[in-house]
Amino acid sequence: MVGQREVWRFMWRFNSFKRTNIILQHLRMSKHTATAGEVLLERRGCAGVITLNRPKFLNALTLNMIRQIYAQLKKWEQDPETFLIIIKGTGDRAFCAGGDVRAISEAKKENETFVQDFFREEYILNNAIGSCQKPYVALIHGITMGGGVGLSVHGHFRVATEKTVFAMPETAIGLFPDVGGGYFLPRLQGKLGYLLALTGFRLKGRDVCRAGIATHFIDSEKLGMLEEDLLSLKSPSKENVADVLDTYHAESKIDQDKSFILEEHMDKINSCFSANTVEQIIENLQRDGSSFALEQLKVINKMSPTSLKITLRQLMEGSSKTLQEVLTMEYQLSQACMF
Repeated sequence: MVGQREVWRFMWRFNSFKRTNIILQHLRMSKHTATAGEVLLERRGCAGVITLNRPKFLNALTLNMIRQIYAQLKKWEQDPETFLIIIKGTGDRAFCAGGDVRAISEAKKENETFVQDFFREEYILNNAIGSCQKPYVALIHGITMGGGVGLSVHGHFRVATEKTVFAMPETAIGLFPDVGGGYFLPRLQGKLGYLLALTGFRLKGRDVCRAGIATHFIDSEKLGMLEEDLLSLKSPSKENVADVLDTYHAESKIDQDKSFILEEHMDKINSCFSANTVEQIIENLQRDGSSFALEQLKVINKMSPTSLKITLRQLMEGSSKTLQEVLTMEYQLSQACMF
């Protein structure tokens, strides 16, 4: 035990030294790209359409984008002529790869409140999506990670395609799966959310739907048709929107006969990740000894020890909190991790 404690202490110091720089590299925010064109907001047919428009940066979120989306979302929510809200990304590579705060250290020198503003306003937007009174449809085609998950998972409908890649990889960079991860992850089947949060395991295509993160799955080549069918609805209710999505979902044959990639491992996941400490999870994986368990152990050993402990506590606490309570907790955690 003494040896293990020394290793954890060393790793904590190492990760504390690197944490801020790694987070900055990962989040990549560039103030000079904060232009109006990075998010397109249009009224089309019955719907308000949000298009994340930074394909070269995998549609990563800037503070400017967050502010524009929030303001327009609130207007459309109150507009009697807007019955539906659709959010999508430009290009074929990503819906949204996360928050983009590469120059956050420079921004901090010029504006001491920038870090607080970014996370606070991002989480306020996440909460607004979760409480939106209009049907909210996220077309999560391509990479959907971090902040992109926050823009989609709390809405009514999330439509994945065979090119969707979902992950919450924050434990690898000294952070934790935020944007409401503490709310939705522990509510997935069994201990699946704990595996996804602690290891950053990637789900692809139909598996994103099978995991319960997406509500529907369609062929990517039909995304345009789906959008047009949604826009052509007349004064649609949530049920009308669901009917259209259900039809496309039922028609998709891609990977229809394949089982969920983690299905055969769910018993191990539920057993190994049912623990109140990271040390116990590690011990469970070691004791299990299967190739799957040892692979997860290998991944966990590469993660920030501090992040693993924060994340486990975050999920345990979040499992009984409302989304708003979780986002408040995560804001406090985000500021503690950044300074």
